Amino acid sequence: MTIDLAKVEATLLAAADAAAAMTLPLFRTDLGVDNKLAGGFDPVTEADRSAETAIRAVIANAFPDHAIIGEEWGNSGESEYTWIIDPVDGTRAFITGVPVWGTLIGFAHKGVAIAGIMSQPFIGEIFLGTPGSATYRRNGITRPLRTSGQTELAAANVFTTTPSLFSAPELMAKWKAIEAATQLQRFGLDCYGYALLAAGHADIVIEPFLNTYDIAALVPIIRQAGGAISCWDGSEPTGGGNVVAAATPALLEKALALVNAH
Repeated sequence: MTIDLAKVEATLLAAADAAAAMTLPLFRTDLGVDNKLAGGFDPVTEADRSAETAIRAVIANAFPDHAIIGEEWGNSGESEYTWIIDPVDGTRAFITGVPVWGTLIGFAHKGVAIAGIMSQPFIGEIFLGTPGSATYRRNGITRPLRTSGQTELAAANVFTTTPSLFSAPELMAKWKAIEAATQLQRFGLDCYGYALLAAGHADIVIEPFLNTYDIAALVPIIRQAGGAISCWDGSEPTGGGNVVAAATPALLEKALALVNAH
């Protein structure tokens, strides 16, 4: 089976637009928040649910035979081609008015993401990765995405959503090793951190416990921009897990060696 990659790209862009029509009117409003997690806090809002519904409708219209995995509405269909949706990655940012959340839509073939989009509609930014291309779009201007090219840990700028992700002792040692070996650390960026890595503004993003919908869309954006991304054991990250992304394959290799030494 062959796939029309131009149609995939058009579907990613149309689905992101459909999601924005649901999320933007609710951003920075008095929005009700539900908690999905007993004994903790895992927020979800009408923005998450309605945006995923809109995305699914666009995909189903364009590729009715493809499978879909979504954070809010689960799995549907069976195919070697799968669309992977996080309608609002960074719901905590969304409900606190911080514009680092994004809509993530990935497109995978046999378990490996080959195209993906990160849309931040409040800022008006699109980060798009497709086979052979990574682009940044804003205000009608499109330009190539390129990572920083950094190869040295000592000069690297690092993002993670929060160091509390590493609260288990065996994980904290890994984070402390990365922190000590690198130049600068910034927190709270969710999917936006990975997009900034693809754009050359950060050099490493490291996070444990990711679901497939947290990372699948970002994998091709980073790879097509010249970066490298894997699970900590070196395996394919499309399905989620403990993930590190880096500006170059050489920097990824060094980060993985450091993580696995602690």
